[in-house]
Amino acid sequence: MTTVYHAPSCVMGLNMKQSMSKNGYVRSSMPHLNGTGTGLFGRRAPTHRVQMRRPGASSIVASAQESDVFDPQVCVVLGTQWGDEGKGKLVDVLAQEYGIVARAQGGANAGHTIYDTEGNKYKLHLIPSGILNPEATCVVGNGVVVHLPGLFDEIKGLEERGVKVEGRLIISDRAHLLFDMHKEIDGLRESELSGTGKQIGTTKRGIGPAYASKATRNGIRVGDLVDMDSFAEKLRKLALDGQKRFEDFEYDVEGEIEKYKEIAQTVAPYVGDTVNLINEWANAGEKILIEGANATLLDMDFGTYPFVTSSNPSIGGVLTGLGIAPTKLGAIIGVAKAYTTRVGAGPYPTELFGDLADTLREVGAEYGTTTGRPRRIGWLDMVALKYASQINGLTHLNITKLDVLSDLDEIKVGVAYRHPDGTLLPSFPSNLDLMERCEVEYEVLPGWKEDISKVRTWEDLPEAAQKYVEYIEDATGVHCKWIGVGPGRDALVEKPRNA
Repeated sequence: MTTVYHAPSCVMGLNMKQSMSKNGYVRSSMPHLNGTGTGLFGRRAPTHRVQMRRPGASSIVASAQESDVFDPQVCVVLGTQWGDEGKGKLVDVLAQEYGIVARAQGGANAGHTIYDTEGNKYKLHLIPSGILNPEATCVVGNGVVVHLPGLFDEIKGLEERGVKVEGRLIISDRAHLLFDMHKEIDGLRESELSGTGKQIGTTKRGIGPAYASKATRNGIRVGDLVDMDSFAEKLRKLALDGQKRFEDFEYDVEGEIEKYKEIAQTVAPYVGDTVNLINEWANAGEKILIEGANATLLDMDFGTYPFVTSSNPSIGGVLTGLGIAPTKLGAIIGVAKAYTTRVGAGPYPTELFGDLADTLREVGAEYGTTTGRPRRIGWLDMVALKYASQINGLTHLNITKLDVLSDLDEIKVGVAYRHPDGTLLPSFPSNLDLMERCEVEYEVLPGWKEDISKVRTWEDLPEAAQKYVEYIEDATGVHCKWIGVGPGRDALVEKPRNA
């Protein structure tokens, strides 16, 4: 049940100013991977080009909110909804000005679709979206779970299309390995829940079981590949857990051990102590862009548990997933669709059904990058967005896919949840039963009924589209700096603070 009331005809936006800085690249040597100038497995550390922080730029979050210049040394991009917000595109755009681009958590269940300057599409799963910037070094942090065969397939696909990866990708020696057995266990657990109404709707990529191995302290890390005898013993013990737990568990552990003997040699040049590297880079003033995977409403602690991912995609996961201190963060950007989507099971207060949902799904190409599954569709949920902003301490917002709403006469925004007895809920609830039964109050804003996919400046957006963005900005108290109006890299409008 929903309650609808109309917004005022004029919604005041925030009165803020901004401008974009311009910086050049300088040559720098990569800090040593193990203090000796060689990688963890004895390889010589490569050199790379990085962009230095402009002298005098502040490194505290408050400066990102108050300054007219957007030039943070360390910048974080996070999803604020249920994932698939379009984080990869903004990371790809910002990465043109950053020498280091890092992933902190998640696994290959996080699919990012990005486009190069010629409009060619790339689907990424483990490799950070900054890989399309030939000057950037990409980091897979200690908080990520890594399926190495899948990673190498991704590297091969990029190299075949002319994107150089070797010498530009560093994998943390502390990152946990995800094995085929984890995928098998993932599928078996979902099968157990089949017909109970409790299926999570996972991607069956083994992410949850891999994090479970990490939490129960019998996981295997990338650095364990240095000693293959020890690695083999650990893998046998890990496989034994699966055999004891599941009757239908099938896994050739000895075959996997043999396969990983070759993999260990292949991955060796990519492995390094990324905790030390990230902090050396930060202390040296080099610019670091951190790319979130999944999103806040899928967070293990803050999301719609248990219908969540298996890591912390909120700001805390960035800190623990890279080993970087909160005082080093300069800006925290939240990415939110102009509407919402969700894949898999779980409560979804503003969900749409019927023809409108089908239309938005087709116009927005709302099918999973990783699974191809059709996404559930809903109106923008301001209760959830303000909740995500509060948790993460957002300094900026990137509103994506505004163009998808262009053909609508009116647009609804969920602004409050009410208990079935009419009582206003003070915040985003943890009780899923309550969330399923709550009534959503909506405000209704006018649509703009014109194509905005070719618009590139704030002034050229229709007034109703501007009012929609300003409404989001006013409701969250966070500057909506970037507005996506199409899938291409250039399909991005920057909103001046004083607009």
